[in-house]
Amino acid sequence: MFSDFNKVPLPYNEPVKSYAPGTSERKEIKAMLEKMRSEEVDIPMVIGGQRVRTDKKVRIRPPHDLAHTLGYFHQGGEEHVKMAIDAALSARKQWQAMSWQDRAAIFLKAADLISGPYRAKINAATMLGQSKTVFQAEIDSACELADFLRFNVYYMSQIYTEQPKSEHGIWNRMEYRPLEGFVYALTPFNFTAIAGNLPSSPAMMGNVVVWKSSNSQVYAARVIMEIFEEAGLPDGVINLMFVSGPVAGKVILTHPDFAGLHYTGSSAVFNTLWKNIGENISKYKSYPKIVGETGGKDFVIAHPSADRQALVTALVRGAFEYQGQKCSAASRAYIPESMWPEVKEKVIAELKTVKMGAVEDFTNFLSAVIDEASFDKLASYIDNAKKDPGIELIYGGGYDKTKGYFIEPTVIRAEDPKYVTMCEELFGPVLTVYVYPDNAWTETLELVDSTSPYALTGAVFSRDRYAVEEANQALRNAAGNYYINDKPTGAIVGQQPFGGARASGTNDKSGSYLNLLRWVSPRTIKENFVPPTDYRYPFMEEA
Repeated sequence: MFSDFNKVPLPYNEPVKSYAPGTSERKEIKAMLEKMRSEEVDIPMVIGGQRVRTDKKVRIRPPHDLAHTLGYFHQGGEEHVKMAIDAALSARKQWQAMSWQDRAAIFLKAADLISGPYRAKINAATMLGQSKTVFQAEIDSACELADFLRFNVYYMSQIYTEQPKSEHGIWNRMEYRPLEGFVYALTPFNFTAIAGNLPSSPAMMGNVVVWKSSNSQVYAARVIMEIFEEAGLPDGVINLMFVSGPVAGKVILTHPDFAGLHYTGSSAVFNTLWKNIGENISKYKSYPKIVGETGGKDFVIAHPSADRQALVTALVRGAFEYQGQKCSAASRAYIPESMWPEVKEKVIAELKTVKMGAVEDFTNFLSAVIDEASFDKLASYIDNAKKDPGIELIYGGGYDKTKGYFIEPTVIRAEDPKYVTMCEELFGPVLTVYVYPDNAWTETLELVDSTSPYALTGAVFSRDRYAVEEANQALRNAAGNYYINDKPTGAIVGQQPFGGARASGTNDKSGSYLNLLRWVSPRTIKENFVPPTDYRYPFMEEA
């Protein structure tokens, strides 16, 4: 049968390695870190398979070690955006004509390269370029990126085998065509897996892609491109360019062949992109597909029945892993007053054991934030909080950018549940707590739902099932990824498809077939084997 003949390997979640002392993976990553720190790399753009260099080179340095140089990337301009579009469109006809099984084979091979011979390299690049600890790099750049590729191939095969019913004498078919034009993939700094998934998922469905990487993620992006090429991706299918956002947008969003946007980043930038697309809508051959995962102001709310130690662990991990720079990071918490003294004491005790520093030291739990702009913004929020009489500094509050962009894990308590850090996305290691009366559970659920414009992730802690049920209903629209008795981070491909609504994006769920459906334009085909030869119907005959 068709489904058996085209069956792809069953996807699986790549096992996470521990990097514990004495393990082979620890030895391997240590050696790779040393090797990569010892060399300065030259990173050109990759357009139509060609290495494109310019006279403007930008230095790359670890956010946690500003004195060190990892290398330089070549920054392009408007002409390189046009070059990338032309290369993509030139590759389009041959790529979309390739059988989906052959496209699948390329990305399945890429997954095996990532989880195999490239594992240490892509992890080390993420650690050094984005200041991720070895564990955070492992779950992101090695495991999640491999998961995206394997599961997306499986979802692609499911989509293609989904066909309409056919009556006797008629064959109905559904053709899942690539979009007519090119897709623009605009990727963030914080997840190497997202940087790989945003261009590869449209490409997998037969589209050609112009990819603009975040300047802060170029060091690992070049490894992703290297892997795709080694896996057999033809020239021009994905074109990696390093240009400023406004320069790219000026060319791309006015091009008649612009067919889709795959984006992860801030809500403000996404709003601007959407507005520009709307203003240029008459220029396009087709209405572009717009897919975006944007900001978050992710919550944790505890019921008086909650397991206190589980709550404390979720707060520490959820708020401070990767310096709070996850879209899903816990940044506002609602704790009942009967529980607060104990929770406060335990959180402080845990944070006193947390070490912060260079990612090359595996005893560190967190490292530096991504760049100076982020550092300065976070420092400003912290300074304002320290001066506000309605704020109690529970822990941290220090910062230093002498050697790297280090912000201490910071916990503040706000008397006002609508205080600025309860509402606005900070994207850093700052957690704001609001303590509510135990008898105000229902009212506090309403507060959680209405405080922020975002709706990405959230978590509820309770051992009372009635309270859980009430929260499930009250917070139905407050989070696209919702957790019960777990931290609001750590979505796994194939298990918790990721995305939110409201100001958090279009909720097209990366890591599921729903996302892949956005990158096709279906065509219904009806074939009549014995077509009628007379226009007359029986009802027209005279009695």
